[in-house]
Amino acid sequence: MKILEHPESHIVKMQDGSAWQIFPGDIDQTLTWLPNTELRLFEINDEIATHALINTDDGTRVRVRQLGDKWPESKAKRILKQG
Repeated sequence: MKILEHPESHIVKMQDGSAWQIFPGDIDQTLTWLPNTELRLFEINDEIATHALINTDDGTRVRVRQLGDKWPESKAKRILKQG
């Protein structure tokens, strides 16, 4: 699946019409994304994210939730402090 729009560092819109918010601790993984970057979406069992986007070129992965979903605040803060 290709990127349709990456208007803000923490939001990515895909060609299939879905929109995802990227976990703040993973944003640095998106710095090399281009409009032709191929991403695969996977449902994951993670304490803060429902899905992951994996860059098929380099294998990097970012944790995501659908745009509008709230991050579990206390868990997200704990992970970011560790980070």
